[in-house]
Amino acid sequence: MNWAAVGRAAVGMALPLAVGLAVGEPEYGALASMGALSGVIGDTADAYRMRILNIAVPQLFGAIGIALGSLVFGHGWVAVAVVTVVALVSGMISTIGAVASVSGLLLLLNAVVGAGLPMPGEWWLAPLLVSGGGLLVLLLALLAWPLRGGVPERAAVADTYRTVADLLAATDRPEAYDEARHTVTQSLNQSYDLILARRTRHHGRSPELTRLLAQLNAVIPVVEAAPAVHLSGRPLPPELPEGVRHLAQAVETGYTGPIGLDLPTPTTETTRAVDHALRHAADVVAAPDVDPRGIDDRLGRPAALGIRAARAARNVALSAASWRYGLRLALCIGVAQVLVSIVPVSRSYWVALTITFVMKPDFGSVFSRALLRALGTVAGLVVAAAVLSQVPRGWWDVPVMLVLAPLIPALTPRGYGYQTAAITPVILLLSDVLNHEGTDLLLPRLLDSLMGCGIALVAGYLLWPESWHTRVGDRLADAVADTARYVEGAFGAEAVDPPARARMRRRLYRDLSVIRTEFQRALTEPPPTGSRAAAWWPLVVAVERIVDATTAARVRVRHGAAPPSQAEVGQVIRQLRELSDGLRQVDVLYAVRTDLTGPSGSVLEPLRQEVAAARAIASPR
Repeated sequence: MNWAAVGRAAVGMALPLAVGLAVGEPEYGALASMGALSGVIGDTADAYRMRILNIAVPQLFGAIGIALGSLVFGHGWVAVAVVTVVALVSGMISTIGAVASVSGLLLLLNAVVGAGLPMPGEWWLAPLLVSGGGLLVLLLALLAWPLRGGVPERAAVADTYRTVADLLAATDRPEAYDEARHTVTQSLNQSYDLILARRTRHHGRSPELTRLLAQLNAVIPVVEAAPAVHLSGRPLPPELPEGVRHLAQAVETGYTGPIGLDLPTPTTETTRAVDHALRHAADVVAAPDVDPRGIDDRLGRPAALGIRAARAARNVALSAASWRYGLRLALCIGVAQVLVSIVPVSRSYWVALTITFVMKPDFGSVFSRALLRALGTVAGLVVAAAVLSQVPRGWWDVPVMLVLAPLIPALTPRGYGYQTAAITPVILLLSDVLNHEGTDLLLPRLLDSLMGCGIALVAGYLLWPESWHTRVGDRLADAVADTARYVEGAFGAEAVDPPARARMRRRLYRDLSVIRTEFQRALTEPPPTGSRAAAWWPLVVAVERIVDATTAARVRVRHGAAPPSQAEVGQVIRQLRELSDGLRQVDVLYAVRTDLTGPSGSVLEPLRQEVAAARAIASPR
């Protein structure tokens, strides 16, 4: 459990209430605590600089949202139109990335609250209080910065080395190897994201970041050698994984100097590859200084912030996916706003509030989230009923908040239902401070939540039978096409240089990681989506193995194996491109026989077998 986050939640949400009560304005304290709640939800990053982005940037959008909502409060159909437009914008910007997703969430969330509840004071006071509450959580998160025990980026790189050690130790165990490979991919993504995000601001002037990036790049050859070892079927000597763990310790402590690796003499192509990669990594880790001119960014050097912002805005405006999600969310919110305008539903903002949480695109399946939201709300209402019926309003709200607020970061990692159960009583307590309804709001909140879940299921799920190709098929087809280019870059007549191949491979694994996540979400949905995802799942695994086999073949050639003929390479590339084209044309997969013969003993023989297996799974009839 993240005890620091638990403590920040308790202080960050209880302190504004206490200050509000002390100055005789409990409503002001409740608004600031609502802002602190959004800060607690966004307080998920380990690196302090990422915490600033995850908490501070969404607060700006939250302030805009509550300002817009409070300005149209009580204006009937004007409020319906404004909140619906805000939902469209919120949905579209949520597709950009993690920070934009939270920003879009707070934009709509606060607009719904502002349009549904009367805000105390002038129009500018509510945005100021809400933003102040969120920034209080950020301040609490940054207090330990001068006392931090280590550099988060360094810890992330060291953790990556440890996951690579686990990968090498699992090369002779297929199931453990697959799990370890996914862990390595996630760890590499996180480490590169942390380091490259900072390099955007430092432009290579930080020796610490330059050294960490060099160390991260140095472990890539070890990762590339792992598939070759795995395909050989022979376990590595235990000294090799232990050598990587030794390097991880040196990275974490910042040690520079001779590193003694007790490595056995290599006897095969694969062990030579691992030995060579490990010795190179040891030289880089031990080096006290690194020339930034010799460092290659394996994911590409990030562009300046202004350029990336303009690129993101252009992509959102022109992306069919962003428009599709924005329209889905706007339809759901619009239906909710219209429905509660013509049907007497108490505190109607709760319906749209429910939809806002259920419809988040990166939080999982809408179907499963709607069910978990309903269950979590019931559990949260039980807690809220006890609090509102037994605890008198006033200063007793402060110790109650000290108990309830820490449950949010404590239970969120367990799943969405647990998070809902933790957030519900907190929001109801703050709503009661603003409106003084007590237990009278409990049953309406349950009905509102069920209504919001129903609208999300019908207007946001059943009425949008998204094309399987749009959601998964085209993504997987793109990954197969990129795999064909990767094979061509590795063995074709115009093979690309090693850094370019490394970037291609990293992007492939990152894309496949996203596809795997989307499949796992789809597996939780009812038929036909869930059953179709189950049928396509082996193909995702097959494509990952194709990338592994390509990397393994390249490593073997680099360490002494005979290179394949261009005719054999061209046959593999053609088969992959045919597979990619076939995936764009079918929804249901049919097993077929495919001819992918070649010389026995060729370095590409394992790759041909993996391509043939994928074609057997995925080709149309």
